[in-house]
Amino acid sequence: MSSSIMHSEINKTIDENSRVPKYKQIVDSIIEDISKGRLSFGQKIPSINELSESCYLSRNTVEKAYKLLKERKVIVSVKGKGYYTAKTDLISKVNVFFMINKPSSYKMMIYNSFVDAIGVNAHVNLFIYHCEESLFIRTLEKNLGAFDYYIIMPHFKLEDLSHVSYSEAVLDVIEQIPKDKLIIMDNAKPCIQGNYGSIYQDFQNDIYQALKEGLDRLQKYDKIILVYPNKAVHPYPKRIMLGFRQFCVEYDFDFEILDQIYDDMELQSKDIFITIEEMDLVNLMRQIRKKGLKLGKDIGIISYNETPLKELLGITVISTDFKAMGESAAYMVLKNKKEKVKNVFKYIERNSL
Repeated sequence: MSSSIMHSEINKTIDENSRVPKYKQIVDSIIEDISKGRLSFGQKIPSINELSESCYLSRNTVEKAYKLLKERKVIVSVKGKGYYTAKTDLISKVNVFFMINKPSSYKMMIYNSFVDAIGVNAHVNLFIYHCEESLFIRTLEKNLGAFDYYIIMPHFKLEDLSHVSYSEAVLDVIEQIPKDKLIIMDNAKPCIQGNYGSIYQDFQNDIYQALKEGLDRLQKYDKIILVYPNKAVHPYPKRIMLGFRQFCVEYDFDFEILDQIYDDMELQSKDIFITIEEMDLVNLMRQIRKKGLKLGKDIGIISYNETPLKELLGITVISTDFKAMGESAAYMVLKNKKEKVKNVFKYIERNSL
């Protein structure tokens, strides 16, 4: 195909009346040409100046389109020669933007489960924003229009390190994602408009129902202590604390909420602790052993979020099913589903209770 013919083909696809940005129309046009065989592997495509002039577009518009195509490895630039198609096998696969709030073992379990479930049908790009609102917004804005699906986990921290699910600025950038390409994971926001996918935890009701399931065992203890980290680098939803308090009040438990496990805790027999952070669990178990107390008899422990190590150590857990969350997201992508699903949350009783 000659350059002039290709110019003509792209020109036909540019819809002046469409609300779709012109650079995105260029990206979609070139991808379609490759997927339908009108462009072959290694074929030269028009330069930025050539396409700008022939399609009556600004140079910045074409440059932005080519930049996105290069990032997706659809095209490559050869110094002194121009732009060429590359790795055309990418076009037949789904390109997924997958952004998590922190690189914890739990969040990576979701990511790995998603990658395993979706298999060879997609190319998945992982991004981490460390609960930083500005990094989340910059990363998403930079990649708008470059992917077929956007899977995001919204958890943010304020200046005082408290948790917030969304802000107006976050909602503004999320609203720019076409809803048929959006899947929100872990933390739902009902006020986002449109038909999009969602696999979420109901943090308040989940802990309430899980503790209710273990009520018979819990009643042999005198006091329940939730260790909720108020100043964690990656904060946790306050709804966990609300659900815990709701359970204790409703079932008349003496309870306390601490922000961490301190050194030399005043441990008393028939206390039960619910820990969230791994280091609090380790510190608590160390002190229990040091003071000669028996786990599951003198002191009880429930840990938030399942891991293989907790299973090995016999620690009772309350936890969402991270593997199921990743698999559900993959199913939505593969089947093009737009469902809103509450993820499974489990109470798993072991010897620590």
